Amino acid sequence: MAPPLSLPHRSGLRMTHQAFSSALLALQFGGAGGSMAPFLLQIVAIFGIFYFLIIRPQQTQKKKHEEALRNIKRGDRVVTFGGIIGEVVHVKDGVEGGSTKGMEDEVTIKSAESRLVIERGRIARIIGGTSAPVAKP
Repeated sequence: MAPPLSLPHRSGLRMTHQAFSSALLALQFGGAGGSMAPFLLQIVAIFGIFYFLIIRPQQTQKKKHEEALRNIKRGDRVVTFGGIIGEVVHVKDGVEGGSTKGMEDEVTIKSAESRLVIERGRIARIIGGTSAPVAKP
């Protein structure tokens, strides 16, 4: 009787399967944990760049704009978000007896021969007058 035939390709396949399994185990326990730290560091660096180049300057600009709007006085020249240029004639606080000035306060402006009543928060910028920011040379 002849000896049983051995199939070399099956043993080679088994070896490949074992090598593949051990490589997966190495990636799961050793390799993936080590590569996670640089990835997290990159994510934190990108968030920091966005914060300091985009978010923080917008917050400071918004605070300056709100402060300028709170300090609006009679005689200031303003531009609304609609593009109307006028001079502040009267500022009426929206909250009666309230301690805070909101952005809903009514501001009366004079533009040419017209008088308009607008909300304080709808003023885009102050172009002249007592509370306009001073330009540095």
